[in-house]
Amino acid sequence: MKTALLMTLMTLLLVMVGDFAGGQQGMVIMLIFSLGMNFFTYWNSDKMVLAQYKAHQVDEHSAPALYGIVKRLAERAKLPMPKVYIIDDQVPNAFATGRNPEHAAVAVTTALMNYLSPKEIEGVLGHELTHVRNRDILISTVAASLAGVITTVSRFALWFGGGRDRNNNNPIASILLLILAPIAAALIQMAVSRSREYKADEGGGELCGNPNYLADALEKIFQYSTRRTMQNATEATAHMFIMCPFSAKDMQKLFSTHPSTQERVSLLRRQAEEMKRQGKLEK
Repeated sequence: MKTALLMTLMTLLLVMVGDFAGGQQGMVIMLIFSLGMNFFTYWNSDKMVLAQYKAHQVDEHSAPALYGIVKRLAERAKLPMPKVYIIDDQVPNAFATGRNPEHAAVAVTTALMNYLSPKEIEGVLGHELTHVRNRDILISTVAASLAGVITTVSRFALWFGGGRDRNNNNPIASILLLILAPIAAALIQMAVSRSREYKADEGGGELCGNPNYLADALEKIFQYSTRRTMQNATEATAHMFIMCPFSAKDMQKLFSTHPSTQERVSLLRRQAEEMKRQGKLEK
């Protein structure tokens, strides 16, 4: 319900900006454009992001350990086996993509495989497969696309003027709309992404059997990822990774799509204690 509300607000923002930029006609065009864009990203977002990061597919012969972890977790989650990819990058990170569980893919960097233990990798992949199970990838991709369009159209209208009848248009309100709309879109995208990250952490902790595995992994990834930015990292895809792919220097914390690592780890430790009391914690 929360995600649906946020996505509705994002679409309304786009329509309002379209209304200013081109009146009623512009509003209709933006609504149609947003629907068309959502349809396009539904079918192509996975291919685009995998190509952007130059990910190469592996199987049980080329990467038996990694493939085996994914297969075991997918069976436990009752998910179809996703495609598995590796990204040659010196920053440990991972993401999942795909329009639905039947067309899903998970990708990890070479650094993640080198720096993390098998149990920690299991925690990370449990997080990513929870995203797949919850269909978060599609939601986050559409949110990012809408936010990008709102920002682009707002800037265009602000510099070149809107198409509405100026006699019926409050110039101060219009300027506020065009300035605040991109900020509101970014905040909504952030809220969508962060709420899904907390859910994926919780589900990943359950899926791997011990939330401490994921907590330990997040602490290690954070230590490495804050020092340097991943190759080919963009703001449009930052929300997909388990950790922001930008370094602490490059990352704009105000609009970070990821919750605080410290808070995520704290919640996972608490979850582990609760699972231990219930006798469900694996060692």
